[in-house]
Amino acid sequence: MTKPKKHDSAGPFRADQLHDGDRYELSNGHPIYCAPAGRDHAGRNLTGAAAIGSDPDVEWAGVDAGFSPEPGMLRAPDIAVAGAGDERGWIKSAPSLAVEYAGKGQDEGELQEKLADMLAQGTKLIWVVRLLGPRRVEVHASGQSMRVLGSGDELTAPGILRNPVPVDAFYDRTVGQRITLRNLLQRFGYESLEAVRDEGQTAALVESILSLLQDRGLALDDAQMDRVQACTDQTRLKHWLLRAARASAASDLFD
Repeated sequence: MTKPKKHDSAGPFRADQLHDGDRYELSNGHPIYCAPAGRDHAGRNLTGAAAIGSDPDVEWAGVDAGFSPEPGMLRAPDIAVAGAGDERGWIKSAPSLAVEYAGKGQDEGELQEKLADMLAQGTKLIWVVRLLGPRRVEVHASGQSMRVLGSGDELTAPGILRNPVPVDAFYDRTVGQRITLRNLLQRFGYESLEAVRDEGQTAALVESILSLLQDRGLALDDAQMDRVQACTDQTRLKHWLLRAARASAASDLFD
């Protein structure tokens, strides 16, 4: 592994001297230039950020957000997860989860220094997505040996993310969008797209039963109405729909 670059003596700069949009990070007061991202990096960053930021347990996530837990440090991970907050300017803490994309031209020494800075300030997990060579993500955690997961594997972040994230979600837009959709559905109380479809089919059956009874001049009392509207068993609802077509009284629906 490439050793991190060391800035043993403090540099002359502070995070409050940098402004939103400046292309510099700081390590122990020393400036580090951050170049714009190319197409490969930028596109995959967007896909990965959507998959992570949509997780139902994430309160806040950002892209290129500046974290400054101490005056001489300013780090901006490609993707970061942190607690909710309303501060202006740099975030005065370290992210709980950070993701870095490493592609062509990556300075390994500077990357390792960035990882060391964040882990030292309290970041629990850092995932380094390698854009060159086979699909793989390096998992860095404080006090633990680095692990590498490849295509087909899943990344987990207990206490940070509810759901696992496939390694391929950081590379493949279709996989990333599928994970994002799953997360968004869960945020709104659905476990899957099938659950949404089932709810729609149930609602359609209930509406059909009530409309048919109304058209036939058969009125349900309040208790009967509540029973029909509360039912989620589609087999029973289909049975009631058939009976609604033949019933001579509303009570016949439930015989």
